[in-house]
Amino acid sequence: MHLNSIKQLPNGELPPSSSDQNYLLGALPDDVKARLAPHLELVKLPLGKSLYESGDQLKYVIFPTNSIISLVYVMENGDSAEISVIGNDGILGTAIFLGGGSTPHRAVVQSEGSAYQLPAHVLREEFKHHSKLHELLLRYTLSLMTQMAQTAVCNRHHSVDQQLCRWLLLSLDRIPSNVLTMTQELIANMLGVRREGVSVAAGKLQKLGVIEYQRGRMVVLDRAKLEKLSCECYQVVKTECDRLLDYLPDNNHPR
Repeated sequence: MHLNSIKQLPNGELPPSSSDQNYLLGALPDDVKARLAPHLELVKLPLGKSLYESGDQLKYVIFPTNSIISLVYVMENGDSAEISVIGNDGILGTAIFLGGGSTPHRAVVQSEGSAYQLPAHVLREEFKHHSKLHELLLRYTLSLMTQMAQTAVCNRHHSVDQQLCRWLLLSLDRIPSNVLTMTQELIANMLGVRREGVSVAAGKLQKLGVIEYQRGRMVVLDRAKLEKLSCECYQVVKTECDRLLDYLPDNNHPR
């Protein structure tokens, strides 16, 4: 993980933030929190920044608070597609406690914001000795697997319009607001489609009053309508995540 590329927030300019803003960290037993706290470091994740590339040895795990990270698979010809998203529901770096140490995909910041990073060896050691942490991390990993499987189905069977709605909803569920800081080009790369397709789909949503988009800033105005326009894939993922991640709040997004 290229930590030199993650710009740390200057002293005195940290946004109001707490490790509990990441729901997985907030769900940890108090004794585990106390042991991890001295090693947690608040960092800024700039839009579009690559946090690691395929095959990199992961030296840190990252717990997003108000940012979103995409796991992306990049083909030999440069084409790419997102396989899952990570936000305040979980952790980047599952390979560390699963024993792999590296992965064949890329991790890129989809919506800028802040996160807490933790040295890999600290988490790995805690994972060995605390059953509650062990259970939480494995359940989160299972929810990621659900995301990956449903994303593959969605990309194969549903329109770009439906895919964009699903993607926006999954993203909204993982940040504490209805504002996403991202570009259409980045969205196209995540979905594995042409930018023109995303532009047309986003334009339709804007005309319907579902979103407002300009200059890399997307605001979701009508979430209920967005859910109606989405395919079944969003609800499949949400239902399974709600079942597995019992530490998530009942309303993990503004209405």
